[in-house]
Amino acid sequence: MSLATGGFAVDSLSLDPIESGTSVLLTGEDADALQSVFSRLVAADDDERSIVLSTGSGGRAVQRDLNSARTGAGNRASVLTCEGPAAGDDIQSVEDISDLTRLGMDFSTLVASAQQHSDRFRSGIMLCSTIAGEVDDTRSLYRFLNSNFLTELRRGDGIGVCALDTSADIGADMSSTVSGLQTSFAAHIEVEKTGPGQATLTVDGLDGQEAVDIDL
Repeated sequence: MSLATGGFAVDSLSLDPIESGTSVLLTGEDADALQSVFSRLVAADDDERSIVLSTGSGGRAVQRDLNSARTGAGNRASVLTCEGPAAGDDIQSVEDISDLTRLGMDFSTLVASAQQHSDRFRSGIMLCSTIAGEVDDTRSLYRFLNSNFLTELRRGDGIGVCALDTSADIGADMSSTVSGLQTSFAAHIEVEKTGPGQATLTVDGLDGQEAVDIDL
C-alpha cells in the first residue's frame, strides 16, 4: 500500500515510487503493451482514486484493466469514455472528443469528485493520440493538456499519465508531436515490445531509472 507521505507505488513495473505532481508521457508503437503499462501506472492503491479518460475502451473495460493491474483498483476508478454509455457516477460518456473545452471541464469535474473520496489520485489519458487525430491543430491538444490535465497535478496530490500510440496517423508529424509534448511533461517512458509477453521501458525523468525489462 502507498503511504500518504510517500510516492505512488508502481512495483509491478519495477520502478521506484513516483513523486506526487509528476506527469508522465507514455509512448510506444504496440497498443496492447501501452495499455498494460498504462493500467499499472494508473491503477489506484487502497488510499487513492483513478481518473481515466479513455478514447478506445468502454468504462467497464477500463475498470477491468485496472483490476487486472491492481486488485480492486477498478472499484476505485472514475472513467470518462468515448466508447459506450454512461453508467452510474463512476462512468461518464464523451459526446464530442474534439470539443476540448468541454472535455477539459468534464475531466476536471471527475478529478474534483474523486478527491472527495481521497486526496491522492492517479489520472490518465488512453490514448492521447486519438485526441490528436480528431483536432484540427495539435496546438489545441497542448493547450488542453496544460490548462486541464497537467494543471490538476499542480493543484492536488497526484500523478498523471498520457499515453500516445506512435504508430497512429494523427495528421501531423509524430516525432515533432512527441518532442512538443515532452516539453510539458516531467518524465517520458517509451514502451518497446521485445517478444511475446515482454517489453523494455526506456525511462527519462524518473530518479534512478533508465531501462527496465518487464513482463506484460
